[in-house]
Amino acid sequence: MGYFYLFLLVLFSWSCHGLQTYQTQLLLQIRKHLEYPSQLQILDNYNGDLCNLSAMSNLTISCQDNFVTEFKIRGDKVANVSDFNGYAIPSKTLSKTFSIDSLVTTLTRLTSLKVLSLVSLGIWGPLPDKIHRLYSLEFLDLSSNFMFGSIPPQISRMVKLQTLTLDGNYFNDTIPNTLDSLSNLSVLSFRGNRLKGQFPSSICRISSLTDVAMCHNKLSGKLPDLSSLTRLRVLDVRENRLDSELPVMPQGLVTALLAKNLLSGEIPAQFGVLSHLQHLDLSFNQLSGTPPSALFDLPSISYLNLASNVLSGSLPEHLTCGSKLGFVDISNKKLVGDLPSCLDNKSDKRVVKYGGNCLSTDGQQQHQGLYFKEANTRRSGRKTAVLVAIIVVSVLLLMPLAFGILILFQRCRPRRTFETHIRQKVVQDNPTTGVSSEVLANARFISEVAKLGTQGTPICRLFSMEELEEATNNFDSSMFMGERFTGKLYKGRLESGTYVVIRSLTLQKKYSIQNLKVRLDFLSKLHHPHLVGLLGHCIAGGVQDDSGASKVFLVYDYVPNGNYRMHLSETCPEKVLKWSDRLAILIDVAKAVHFLHTGVIPGVYNNRLKTNNILLDEHRLAKLSDYGMFIIMEENEKLEAKGESLKSRYLLAARMAERELWIRRC
Repeated sequence: MGYFYLFLLVLFSWSCHGLQTYQTQLLLQIRKHLEYPSQLQILDNYNGDLCNLSAMSNLTISCQDNFVTEFKIRGDKVANVSDFNGYAIPSKTLSKTFSIDSLVTTLTRLTSLKVLSLVSLGIWGPLPDKIHRLYSLEFLDLSSNFMFGSIPPQISRMVKLQTLTLDGNYFNDTIPNTLDSLSNLSVLSFRGNRLKGQFPSSICRISSLTDVAMCHNKLSGKLPDLSSLTRLRVLDVRENRLDSELPVMPQGLVTALLAKNLLSGEIPAQFGVLSHLQHLDLSFNQLSGTPPSALFDLPSISYLNLASNVLSGSLPEHLTCGSKLGFVDISNKKLVGDLPSCLDNKSDKRVVKYGGNCLSTDGQQQHQGLYFKEANTRRSGRKTAVLVAIIVVSVLLLMPLAFGILILFQRCRPRRTFETHIRQKVVQDNPTTGVSSEVLANARFISEVAKLGTQGTPICRLFSMEELEEATNNFDSSMFMGERFTGKLYKGRLESGTYVVIRSLTLQKKYSIQNLKVRLDFLSKLHHPHLVGLLGHCIAGGVQDDSGASKVFLVYDYVPNGNYRMHLSETCPEKVLKWSDRLAILIDVAKAVHFLHTGVIPGVYNNRLKTNNILLDEHRLAKLSDYGMFIIMEENEKLEAKGESLKSRYLLAARMAERELWIRRC
């Protein structure tokens, strides 16, 4: 009988040793698939029990009953390539021979695995459907790799998952709408991908969620009602294309980050009763109305950012601010009236930004009067099929015809100066008056331009040379963006943190500085969602002596997403626009041209419609640039032409005199 028990003991020991050896072999295979990362070099000469391996900062292996239950490894191949096209990149990704399918197949043999984290290892390729075979997983983190394509719908079969993190990859399809099968999920994070389509409504049925992060993607459409997520603490959907009104939020929400979308409508009063809310960022949207006073007095609020919306109205004089409120940004809106005392920015414990409004305060820069005009830039994503068809057919048929007529018209008509577009001839030359018709016409021009300022629009801002040198690091070559026939372009950053583009022009010394200022003031008052705005200018050499000024610097809004031509090149397939996006851009340009032709007096007709003059912002909204350069350069070109004409006359006279002298000598 004793021999029988001894036999069982030996058999059990051999079985355990065999299982341990099998698990070790699987880890060695995984190391091979990952092409021998330095973090796994410890497996080369390690003869002990892997389950007793002490945890390190970049490697963790844990076991239970001789089965691997936790495998975490962090590499150094950070996925920060902007033009990744789905193929291996030397020193960034694993090699061309790497197979993500083989890696996942080997991982699924670790049947007791509960925690899997493979971060920054250069893994590339579509995530295989068989990932769901890791049915015991509770924690999955595949962040900062080069996986692309769609998120497998089969991932919803991993019902034990509590954390699912796929941040910093290149997934570029829609999010599966079956994730509500993950009834134990608490953390869902898809940050920094290229995911598109609508925010999946199935997420609202995962009642266990505490964190939802989908920022830096291309999600569009409606943000659904989230009130059913009673455990939700963090919501991060920044930098997408969501264009609905703000939904109802769960009462326990702590952090809500919704900046840089296309959200519209008023801020719901329900936001003012979120007693646990600490951080709220609604900046860079299209929200309107007056912000609820209760937002500033939430018991836990510490960060409140409402900047760059179209909020209007006045804040209550006796507005109260919560004791924990440390940062408030209500800048670049249409707020009027007095600034409440709790936002006066005199307290060291609270930072308040309120510039760009029409508030009655001597603090940060404010606009005068009714500077802002209502501009509806919201795109309607719910057009009917009939309307879309009409627009497509109309644009495709009429655009070539319109361009042809425009080119023919410009070739056939005599060249007219800018003044003939903007003034009526009300007087004729009258030598007896002592005042020339040119002076009277210029007065008429100035009066027409002044009409644009009757709404309280400020004149073009004057920048100092020191400001521009500081913004461009003394016009360093690293800030140089290129050179056109209309001058050199530099990128700059103002003291306020705003990025701008600075154009350097060289003008004839005889160019009238008074006329230049009038033209710049006119251009600075042209405000439209699809025009690159002129913010101000700097005339080098001062303005006391008109004849001494030869350098002019124009300061424009910075548009970050390049020009239209870049997105038409087949050399960068991932940047090439779809036909629907191209149509939307052409419609934006048409709106801008229509505004320039009919929305201002005088109209601006020479619009320089070139693909490299159409810029795209972070939301791929088109903005037309260089539309006013002919207004500025017209007089300069005349002076240059006049100078060339005089020069040619002098040369001709000199040659005739030389010829006459030669004839006399003969």
